[in-house]
Amino acid sequence: MSFTPSPEVQEFLKKLNTINHDHYELASELRRRTVSINSNVSERMMYGGIMFSFQGDVGGIFAYKNHVTFEFGNGYLFKDPDHTLEGKGKYRRHLKFGSLEELQKSNIDFYIKQMFTMNS
Repeated sequence: MSFTPSPEVQEFLKKLNTINHDHYELASELRRRTVSINSNVSERMMYGGIMFSFQGDVGGIFAYKNHVTFEFGNGYLFKDPDHTLEGKGKYRRHLKFGSLEELQKSNIDFYIKQMFTMNS
């Protein structure tokens, strides 16, 4: 099985691009990185954002007014040596990005890889 883009996600991204191009770029790059790390991931729209599944729901991308987050369903289990994960909930942790530059400077791939290894 390989990645098949969701028409609903593509429509969401198209709409996001008309509302906030910077957020569109962030969400698109996060999505691209996720698929490049695991081409067997599936996606769907859920909770107003892009939800990724691989042997169960693993995380998602959500656009807010001032930032875009990548949320990890089992983020509380992640190694986080630089203490960059945010969130105080029981399980979920997230990373916030306000610009593409912030994303490029981050260690997002490290966390995306953990997202998949937690469910394999």
